[in-house]
Amino acid sequence: MKYNKFWRDVLLGVENLLLHKLRSFLTMLGVVFGVGSVVAMLSVGEGASKEALEQIRKVGSNNIIITSMKSVEEETETNQRRGPRISIYGLTYKDHERIAQTFPAIKQTVPVKLIREEAHLGERSMEIRVVGTTPAWFTIVRRPLLAGRTLSPSDFEGHSAVAVLTEHGARKLLATKNTIGENVRIGGNNFMIIGIIKSEGGKAADLQLPDQEVDAYIPMNIAKIYYGDITRSSTDSSEMKQVELDQVILEVEDLEDVESVAKGIEVMLERFHAKKDYAMSVPLALLKQAEATKRTFNIVLGSIACISLLVGGIGIMNIMLASVTERTREIGIRRAIGAKRKQIITQFLIETVVLSTLGGIVGLGLGIFIPLVITLTAGMPTVVTPMSVMLPLFISIAIGIVFGLYPAARAAEVDPIIALRHE
Repeated sequence: MKYNKFWRDVLLGVENLLLHKLRSFLTMLGVVFGVGSVVAMLSVGEGASKEALEQIRKVGSNNIIITSMKSVEEETETNQRRGPRISIYGLTYKDHERIAQTFPAIKQTVPVKLIREEAHLGERSMEIRVVGTTPAWFTIVRRPLLAGRTLSPSDFEGHSAVAVLTEHGARKLLATKNTIGENVRIGGNNFMIIGIIKSEGGKAADLQLPDQEVDAYIPMNIAKIYYGDITRSSTDSSEMKQVELDQVILEVEDLEDVESVAKGIEVMLERFHAKKDYAMSVPLALLKQAEATKRTFNIVLGSIACISLLVGGIGIMNIMLASVTERTREIGIRRAIGAKRKQIITQFLIETVVLSTLGGIVGLGLGIFIPLVITLTAGMPTVVTPMSVMLPLFISIAIGIVFGLYPAARAAEVDPIIALRHE
């Protein structure tokens, strides 16, 4: 019985709203745009932060990357010198050994030597980044293997001149050729291609990914023999650099130990390096920072959008107060034939909730459509989460209740005798 009475009141509220279709529609627009903006803003914020977080995770949350770089003092001295010069800086083989042996929390380490060379195959040629490393590279920097195999311990033991290419380089250099087993000349030395892997390349937030689109991975001992430690600087053709290791990438066993291990390595390197000729990147710290930024970003966007909902709620209250004035005689008649204050309050409250709920539902459709348009036109990733859908809808319903209570109470307080005399 109560269930039927409730739906009867709802239908009565809808009928009253349909008597003034345009006014009801315009009143509802405030909630529509409010809910739509909340959903759209949260979706855009979620998409942007998710992309950044995914890029950081590609580097590895358990990893620490130490990169050789010129110290400020070395950079100043280099700029003051004239003519051919050699800059000596960066990580050493001893640094790698000390890091690997000192910290039990480290699962594995990867020494990295980087050289820029020209690769040739027949008439085809391209600049390529040669990465001298160990088999552990492929377990720390995890990328899909597309063909063949990666470097193995036997390649080191046999001093094999083999190379694993990234997909982009393989497509450009090995076009129309057999992929695996082909011999490529890299910087005057011949290498047999044993595998092709996919590469992410680019940057993850403020962090440079270890791999690039055009890489050739070769055994570290071969890189030492073929290219040595003195190579030409990539930024200045007249400058030579002597760098033993360009990078050391290490994987920490437990995620909780990452930051403490990073601090320990920092102290160790400061002890053995008179100048700060290295930089340390901790993806975990960057990940935490990105997550904190994401939360702040969502709160700010959500707050701005909720103001739109608040304005929509004020619009509903304004219209409903006007409606109470217009329907004073109707209220008096209902009170005269036995309607209680509670029933009058329920009637007006249902109308405001119907307005805000319908506006919320239409706003959800608008909020889901806008991120889709942004993704298709601007190529910007957007993510519509269940929370970004349900929260604005609940807020719109709550606004209907909160902003409908006062007009409903005003309607219930109308004196039936005065109301019947109202013109």
